[in-house]
Amino acid sequence: MKRRSGIVVAVILLLPLMLAAQIPGYGTDIEGKIDALLAQMTLAEKIGQLKHYTGGDSEEHRQMAADGTVGSFLNVTGAGKTNALQKLAVENSRLHIPIIFGQDVIHGYKTIFPIPLAEAASWNPELVERAAGVAAREARASGIHWTFAPMVDIARDPRWGRIAEGSGEDPHLGATLAAARVRGFQGMDLSAADRVAACVKHYVGYGAAEGGRDYNTTEISERTLRDIYLPPFAAAVNAGAATLMSAFNDLNGIPASANPFTLTEVLRNEWGFKGFVVSDWNSIGELLNHGIAADGAEAARLALYAGVEMDMEGRIYRNHLADLVDKGTVSTAAIDEAVRRILRIKLLLGLFDQPYTDPLLEKQVLLTPENLMIARQMARESIVLLKNDKNILPLSKSTKIALIGPLADSKQDMLGTWSCMGEAKDVITLLQGIQAAASKPGHVVAAKGCSVTGNDRSGFKAAMQAAKNSDVVVAVVGESADLSGEASSRADITLPGVQEALVKELAAVGKPLVVILLAGRPVAIPWIADHAAAILMGWHGGVQAGPAMADVLFGDYNPSGKLPVSWPRVVGQVPLYYNYKNTGRPTSEQKYTTRYLDWPVTPQYVFGFGKSYTQFAYSHLVVDKNEMGPQATLTCSAVVTNTGRVAGDEIVQLYIRDMAASVTRPVKELKGFKRVHLKPGESRKIEFTLGPAELGFHDADHRYVVEPGLFKVWVGPNSAEGIEGQFTIR
Repeated sequence: MKRRSGIVVAVILLLPLMLAAQIPGYGTDIEGKIDALLAQMTLAEKIGQLKHYTGGDSEEHRQMAADGTVGSFLNVTGAGKTNALQKLAVENSRLHIPIIFGQDVIHGYKTIFPIPLAEAASWNPELVERAAGVAAREARASGIHWTFAPMVDIARDPRWGRIAEGSGEDPHLGATLAAARVRGFQGMDLSAADRVAACVKHYVGYGAAEGGRDYNTTEISERTLRDIYLPPFAAAVNAGAATLMSAFNDLNGIPASANPFTLTEVLRNEWGFKGFVVSDWNSIGELLNHGIAADGAEAARLALYAGVEMDMEGRIYRNHLADLVDKGTVSTAAIDEAVRRILRIKLLLGLFDQPYTDPLLEKQVLLTPENLMIARQMARESIVLLKNDKNILPLSKSTKIALIGPLADSKQDMLGTWSCMGEAKDVITLLQGIQAAASKPGHVVAAKGCSVTGNDRSGFKAAMQAAKNSDVVVAVVGESADLSGEASSRADITLPGVQEALVKELAAVGKPLVVILLAGRPVAIPWIADHAAAILMGWHGGVQAGPAMADVLFGDYNPSGKLPVSWPRVVGQVPLYYNYKNTGRPTSEQKYTTRYLDWPVTPQYVFGFGKSYTQFAYSHLVVDKNEMGPQATLTCSAVVTNTGRVAGDEIVQLYIRDMAASVTRPVKELKGFKRVHLKPGESRKIEFTLGPAELGFHDADHRYVVEPGLFKVWVGPNSAEGIEGQFTIR
């Protein structure tokens, strides 16, 4: 441990993220309204508010709405359908309590944006917020009040299919984008006609599933939980998130949907959360599978007292809570507190005053030109240029292009995982986008070559012929939409099927080879990384995937995306992340160090990496204080210059390292980033502020502390490069 004059120095801080956040519009007048309602409600009506069902089209569901014994429905969309059910609840039920309608609006409602991991590659919180705002506007106009997003799970293992739904591996980037998405969905007024309540998920540790297998067990120390996995949730709560979703996973022996430490001690007592928690789909019922509950009654009691207010599709609360209250096993006070939190959000959403949706709004706000423009910009900024030998890109619009691969003209796959109400007919494919942008559409010839999966090579011949007649071969390969997302973990993260064999044969033709990867995760491509002339990561880019890729391919937009995840060479390297801790035997060429015999330990592409059609130089790093106290702040600045021939955006990144601490610290930690647009020859001074929120960590006693000692700081283009400085905390 660090000592100064024999004294351990530890400054305990109240981080801004941990301040008790208030949901927009919250006030004491709302509590009075809730008190009045609770005083009139029967036990059946109270328990009804804790129920959340999918569908809403059965006679049973309609009767529940009319009886006032259901709180929420999922998968009921469109103003007509939601208004019909809402009318039953508001006009037929005894207390006229409205229903809240939820939906998985993950990366767009009708206007589908790139998958969230792709959006994270933009490193642009303002644009991410705008995209969430579009999704909220479209969803609310269609009768939806509540989205099961954002997913803010930290993911360090690309085998896990749901890595596609989050912001990657880093807590700082993840926290920044979590807050941006909450602001985008909710705005400053939850009752506004263009806003929805956010549901931050999956609380907590779900992204650390063992083996990358969805729903699997997680073992995370409390220190790692607080320093790595909790910050995005804390940021979302601090931004005013109305609701959270408890996760499926077992966390350190206590399932997340029955975990009083995370749900009550941290979320409510430390962070001051005022909203409600909904279980993931039947995650309360699955407490029996976990072996922590012997029966449904015990599962209901454990989940309710841990802090889960609403049961999603489990029917556990419905079947058991009334009996538990009658037996005295569950108190009416516990039921009342759960109901209070749900009614609070319904009041804040304005549903008591305006329960219905104007059916004319849907046609006015869905897939508007403005929405599509934002989707195109989001897709452009998400594209990452991984390789560009001899500046082969951008291509001339007069180039004869052989566009080869199973994803080149795929509409459905561009929607990606969890595409809500998106339809394939609204997608512009890469082929369509590139043909439209080319000076002569006939110069772009397509051949499928093969399917995404399977061993059929019968299409290779046509692909080779197209390649021979071209100036440049552009291979579009990767994953179909169903190969990532929930329940889509992969043990082998190489290109599926015979796609790599197709690329190898295309390379043998001898024409310049550009590879466009479209996937929901990093894909292991060591051969392609060595042999392709250029590589672009396009993810699953949404309805504007084609125009956006054409913009980048032909140079109408200079790529600026940066990887939000470390990119493995082979699956044997995972879990893989940049902010690892050093060992007593750091990696070297010597045998008895932490390394592999057969592959390097370094990633194919590091966290934060992404090339441009121009070049940027970093200089004049200045740290304005050599020493400072643990509660002080300092400014770190550097000059960034565009030394190339075209204008471009650079994502300037700041990393730190605490060189010696009372517990081991990561070799680098992202603590700031800024986007800057520079013309050729232009320079800009970029400044960052570092203070207690950036410099501390949780010590052996799980206290947040800033300790004295030497810190290094880097400003650069990614986690592996940059100019270096240092300062000392005394």
